[in-house]
Amino acid sequence: MSIVLDQAEIARALKRIAHEIIERNKGVSNLVLIGIPTRGSFLATRLTKILSSLEGVEIHSGSLDTTMYRDDLRSSAPRSLGKTEIPLSGVHDRDVVLVDDVLFSGRTIRAALDALSEHGRPKTVQLAVLIDRGHRELPIRADYVGKNLPTNRNERVRVCLSEIDNLDEVKIEGRL
Repeated sequence: MSIVLDQAEIARALKRIAHEIIERNKGVSNLVLIGIPTRGSFLATRLTKILSSLEGVEIHSGSLDTTMYRDDLRSSAPRSLGKTEIPLSGVHDRDVVLVDDVLFSGRTIRAALDALSEHGRPKTVQLAVLIDRGHRELPIRADYVGKNLPTNRNERVRVCLSEIDNLDEVKIEGRL
């Protein structure tokens, strides 16, 4: 096991992503952040706080459960159903930033796009991830990446966040 990001590095990555989001969207007036449970939701909340602080306005965020939209879970029972909480402002005609912890095959994001369409038609959909580890099975690319982390398929990237793991770090398990 090797630690690739510590608490300070995670905080810096999120601040950088927040600045990139502001720059790309020319502000935050039409923005809503939607996290993919579990850790993506916590990262979306953190990003929302950073964006609100930088821009001096309230940013709306929520969470989007993708479990029932996953094509790779159809052969087995769902592990658990997460929570979907779309802000009152909704997503219709808004610039939506989906937030997740790790981008791997792209299947979770495909499911998130399907689930998001149930809640309206966004003006744009962008993707922010803390870690992009490669190995895509679908043509999905993140707009904002905290760290590109080349991995082997047999390795596991584990994101720990203080909200549920009592510490902030990203580590690779199974690396020799």
